[in-house]
Amino acid sequence: MTFREEAVPEFLAIFEESKNKIKAFKGCQHLELLQGTSQPYLLFTLSYWENEDALDAYRQSDLFKATWKKTKALFAQKAEAWSVEEVRE
Repeated sequence: MTFREEAVPEFLAIFEESKNKIKAFKGCQHLELLQGTSQPYLLFTLSYWENEDALDAYRQSDLFKATWKKTKALFAQKAEAWSVEEVRE
């Protein structure tokens, strides 16, 4: 997520307020926030979910909708999201 530089502290407060609720959401196995070292306005959430259904349930929840509404108002650019899985050899 690319934020307006002045909006980063506000996003960090939003994340701090919601992170434990997200971690407690059924199916969430891990959540962390990463920040660009040379671009501190570039932040990533990394989360692990039990399965795609659990992630979809979170995305449909009131928790996500409320958090996302506050978060997206702070963007400098449209956010991107990816679902990925580990490559096994």
